[in-house]
Amino acid sequence: MRLLWLALLLPLAAQEAVVVTDDDGVRITLPHPPTRIVSTAPGVTEMLFAAGAGPFVIATVEYSDVPAAARKVPRIGDGIAIDMERVVALKPDVIVVWPGGGNPAQIARLTQLGFPLYRQQVNALGEIPGSLRRLGALAGTQTVAERAARDIETRLAQLKQHHGGGSPPTVLLQVWNRPIYTVGGKHLMTDALRYCGARNVFDDLPEMGPAVDVEAVIARDPDFIVAVAPPGTADTWLADWKRFPHLRALRENHLIGMVEGGLTRLGPSALAGAEALCRELDAKRTPSAQP
Repeated sequence: MRLLWLALLLPLAAQEAVVVTDDDGVRITLPHPPTRIVSTAPGVTEMLFAAGAGPFVIATVEYSDVPAAARKVPRIGDGIAIDMERVVALKPDVIVVWPGGGNPAQIARLTQLGFPLYRQQVNALGEIPGSLRRLGALAGTQTVAERAARDIETRLAQLKQHHGGGSPPTVLLQVWNRPIYTVGGKHLMTDALRYCGARNVFDDLPEMGPAVDVEAVIARDPDFIVAVAPPGTADTWLADWKRFPHLRALRENHLIGMVEGGLTRLGPSALAGAEALCRELDAKRTPSAQP
């Protein structure tokens, strides 16, 4: 009788196993769908919730505030360092990490401790749907993840259709003022500009967040200057550029201030940020269309 029960249970156990490939192409095998997930980055947390895995996230890090439900998840540190003792005590089924900006030593330590790691990483808006689908496969929430992925694909197609063609204007994306920091060609914000029918004036730089000097900006003379700034600071950043009235962006009154938010995130809200950026650029390009 015991052998009969084992024979009946073995197929069920096989069905419960989870085998997925993460965003880095690494194959992950878990004995069952995870119900205890730890996230080590705000963007990872947002992606997990969007994929329907929010109820299974038992711990995350500071600044994980999208969606609102994520604010209720206990914090175990920040993107630089997490409390390893607390992680061990939580006994997670899997830890989802962000290899592109996480602490490499911390990720290595989690591996040494024997935790299954799932690497979630997107470098372009078009990669978000696939990443959502893979997280849905990880958590067994494929239906929710598929719905979210299709929504993003539809919105991206609409942006591309609206802004396709023509010569793209150049844009300085300023993310800090003193010194001046911008974003390089591999940053998600650079990809957002492409969907807006524009081009990052520093898209040839390989760094994610390079520092540039005023002389470099003057030499490249962007059509637009967009200050992606903390609340209440964009106007001050833009006012600094008025010392250089010969810049094309100044002559054309193509200065835009935006509060950092979706544009600086690495989840679905990055698309909302891109849509907002496109609207701001459109309003400046076609002033007669403004209400």
